[in-house]
Amino acid sequence: MLSRVLDFSAYSVLLCLAVMAPNQAVHASPHQTQAVMRHRFYFWRDLAMNWRYVRTERLKTSHLHNRHARRRATLIHATCAVLFAITAIAAPAATKFKSLVDFNLADGLNPDLMSVVQGIDGNLYGTTVYGGANTTCNARGIGCGTVFSITPAGKLTTLYSFCSNTNCTDGAYPVGGLTLANDGNLYGTTSGGGTIGFGIVFKVNTLGKVSTVYNFCSQTNCLDGRAPNAPPTQGNDGNLYGTTVLGGTGGCGGCHGGGVAYKLTVAGKLTVVHNFCTGSCTDASNPSNPLLQATDGNFYSVITGRSGYFDGNLFKMTPSGKVTVLYLFCSQTNCTDGAFPYGSLVEGADGSLYGTTSGGGAVGDGGSGTIYKATKAGKLTTLHSLDYTTKGNYGALPLAGMVLGTDGNLYGTTYQGGMGCVFGCGTVFRITSAGKAFTSLHLFGGADGAGPYGLTQHTGGSFYAATNAGGTTNQGTLFDVSVGLGPFVELLPSYSKVGKTIGILGQGLAGTTAVSFNGTPAGSFKVVSDTYLTSVVPPGTIRGTVTVTTPKGKLASNTIFRVAPVILNFSPPSGPVGTQVTIGGNSFTGTTKVTFGGVKATVFSVDSDSQITATVPVGAVTGKIQVTTQDGTATSSTDFTVTQ
Repeated sequence: MLSRVLDFSAYSVLLCLAVMAPNQAVHASPHQTQAVMRHRFYFWRDLAMNWRYVRTERLKTSHLHNRHARRRATLIHATCAVLFAITAIAAPAATKFKSLVDFNLADGLNPDLMSVVQGIDGNLYGTTVYGGANTTCNARGIGCGTVFSITPAGKLTTLYSFCSNTNCTDGAYPVGGLTLANDGNLYGTTSGGGTIGFGIVFKVNTLGKVSTVYNFCSQTNCLDGRAPNAPPTQGNDGNLYGTTVLGGTGGCGGCHGGGVAYKLTVAGKLTVVHNFCTGSCTDASNPSNPLLQATDGNFYSVITGRSGYFDGNLFKMTPSGKVTVLYLFCSQTNCTDGAFPYGSLVEGADGSLYGTTSGGGAVGDGGSGTIYKATKAGKLTTLHSLDYTTKGNYGALPLAGMVLGTDGNLYGTTYQGGMGCVFGCGTVFRITSAGKAFTSLHLFGGADGAGPYGLTQHTGGSFYAATNAGGTTNQGTLFDVSVGLGPFVELLPSYSKVGKTIGILGQGLAGTTAVSFNGTPAGSFKVVSDTYLTSVVPPGTIRGTVTVTTPKGKLASNTIFRVAPVILNFSPPSGPVGTQVTIGGNSFTGTTKVTFGGVKATVFSVDSDSQITATVPVGAVTGKIQVTTQDGTATSSTDFTVTQ
């Protein structure tokens, strides 16, 4: 594999020399070096953007051709590090970096736009877009992708090789990783394969048993979507929500649809909730990044855009599919607000959305990307502009979102920048939610990986991720970064109702003696394994931290648990305006609104977490009673009848 990469033109070698770190012996004039540096962002950005768009236009063979072009570019900059024996720059003293796995084709090749995810067994799970046992599934003999697991200590297991079935009906080329659902299974997508050939949603358990949940393009003209590029997100209602890059009723002529947003039951029933780029195409087209369901119940994501056409946007989508564009990137002169957003968003403790752009920013030579904060109303603030080579601000072209660490800081990666390789092999960084104290935690050098994607914080405290290339085989790596954060527990899900059972992931859970929800003891819980337990949400629970008491101490959840309100009964069942109605249920603490038939009650009192007294307002009509808190809206099962 490496021998193919070494067969470059003289220009490629000179390019390696021209952009080496300042401390390397480079025989190039300052003018030549500046010229290369000035154009490097546009070269890589355009390559990435155009590849991303073009690759969705293919069947298996053309998919391989276009994807391999981008991979070849990544291998070029990783190989430069090998050619010149550049090593990774030392991380801050408190940071411990460890390279865990070098992929080698048979066990996977080139993890792509992927974050690993923790399973209920404590191991981490992910996908590679190429590699695996079925090397004859494409013309180049490099496989059609895998699902893998890795222990926190670094033991890799290939669970499944795609295209195991005739004509790849089981899917091919998984992109974007996996999502852990409430049922303990992992869900993902492939951009190709399936019974139609345009991608699938699949389910895999921790033993590697894969089954197809849905085949895209099952409807005439692919009205149900085609070519998904990210795993689905499980919503509060238990359904899976996601997007496809192509298909649907929108889009320009000849471009195979503008993509769709879909809702999918775990049993496989798909509903298209939104068609992108219909009419005047104000919502843009070709969504390819994961959806985030925020605490307000709406989904948020970004559309990356395409170089020369559109610089990307941030949008909101209701569960029913109504899309609102919140922000258009590159709205400021010279794109100082960023351009071409990538990856998933993360919601901060303040309710704001945090993300990255792969281009733009206040730094010159085209911009190396930004870190931003946006309100749910669409007010965007650029927190930080990245730079390729400035010490203390290394990093460029982030192709993944960030994660919120248990210390309240944001952690992320940049695909390029730093030292080594052609344009830098990438970095791991930390920054506060206020945009302060930007710190490069690790600078990749090629041998330890090149082109990192998104981080995941394991319940043991360390962060794990993959690189697209680099390592001893130059086919991608898996690594972990520890910054000294302690263990915690993760909730599955972090939103439910009193009386429902949720899962809790962690370490050392055997022997657990107590579980509490913001101080309210759980009367019923079950330790399933040392890494997983289940608990019933107790009456009286209000939003807050979940705590698990283990033999080694107490573990707190990394997110707050939110409790959906529930109306169980009300009395009387009817009455005129002015009638006092007693509403019984759960989780009424913090109620902000009560309505009768959609008309807001001006007088109500929260008597307890399980009772509200409300007065039927003027203008009320016969209909459902609704109670709204910061964690949702409860609707009565029967109507309240307004009499005269």
